[in-house]
Amino acid sequence: RLLAEDGVDVVNTGIGWHEARVPTIATCVPRAAFAFATHRLKHELAAQQDDARDGDAAKVLPKLCATNRINDVAVVEKVLNEGADLVSMARPFLADADIVAKAFVGDEAATNTCIACNQACLDHTFKLLPVSCLVNPRAAHETSLNLQPTNDPCAIAVVGAGVAGLACATALAERGHRVTLFEAADAIGGQFRLAAQVPGKGEFLETLRYFAHRCETLGVDVRLSTPVSSATSLVDAHFDKVVVATGVRPRDVALPALSSTTTGLLPRVRSYAEVLAENAAPCGPRVAVVGAGGIGFDVAEFLVHDASASFYDEWGIDTELRHRGGLQHKHEHAPPPRQVYLLQRKATPHGASLGKTTGWIHRAALRNKAVTMLGAVEYVGLEPGALVVDVPGAPRTRLEVDDVVLCAGQLSNTALVYELK
Repeated sequence: RLLAEDGVDVVNTGIGWHEARVPTIATCVPRAAFAFATHRLKHELAAQQDDARDGDAAKVLPKLCATNRINDVAVVEKVLNEGADLVSMARPFLADADIVAKAFVGDEAATNTCIACNQACLDHTFKLLPVSCLVNPRAAHETSLNLQPTNDPCAIAVVGAGVAGLACATALAERGHRVTLFEAADAIGGQFRLAAQVPGKGEFLETLRYFAHRCETLGVDVRLSTPVSSATSLVDAHFDKVVVATGVRPRDVALPALSSTTTGLLPRVRSYAEVLAENAAPCGPRVAVVGAGGIGFDVAEFLVHDASASFYDEWGIDTELRHRGGLQHKHEHAPPPRQVYLLQRKATPHGASLGKTTGWIHRAALRNKAVTMLGAVEYVGLEPGALVVDVPGAPRTRLEVDDVVLCAGQLSNTALVYELK
């Protein structure tokens, strides 16, 4: 009422941003996770309105605007139906400026959904770089990046249906070319599909849903489970042009067996792609992750994730507001399902290259799960039940593990390029 008396029409109920000690806008935050605060305040104001003696009080109270991680029109409708007066969105309009217009005509399936990665919007903002969008590179480049209809339609083969291949195929089809998209796997997505397996990154599947819809709408001939093993097949098919988007493969790390003894099993060594693949055999209770870049952090989070714990449980958020600020001040974290070592050759702090606005979340998540982080590591080899490493200032160390997951970078799949040349 005091705000209304001072002429305030709308109160934005944003509950914090990077000054908060819990994630508020990153992709790990569930959709509309903090709308409960808006609805709670709305309930309290409604109760005051009922008790008000001034009959005009209800007319002047400010409208309440819900915010944070609302990226879908169906979620907007739900938040409004549950009590919010308004909803604010920003990043979703970078991903798709027509998000609301498409909903009005019942074409939600054509929406390019914001995945809350922050990589090209907020991270760029804090680096004083031009703002754009990871899933919509035309954002903020609308006057310079335009797809004009072609005057010379061609038959074009695009090899590889990861995000790069999908973006290329749909852009070419939009211009008027006849596009055939080849994919060796039985589903589109490539590395993006692997990333979607990481807890909190399920939104990545929305991008693949969008591209699948675009391919269908634009008439792209998508051929799944169709590897292109040589250039001959493309030449024989008489394509006018070929685009190679065959992606990457995990970089290997030499981990020799140090003992010839037959007693005990050596740790199982797999790449991140093998561990994150759908229906992959789970890792054992003790795991070493080799490589602490973005993929290493993702795999470590995947390994220590407790599927039974909600986002609110993980971060000590009190949705009943029993604690001051809605945060449990002595939050106890549940024991992780695995003991994980996150290793890197670099002597720099772990996660130094992660996103400017999201890196702290990944580092905090692993600290909360008691992940052991070791830097300046030299990998010596494998012994039964252990990975042997050298760490500065310590004697040769034997990490007792059941599995070793390699996250030591990637190599481009370029064989087809050279064969075509």
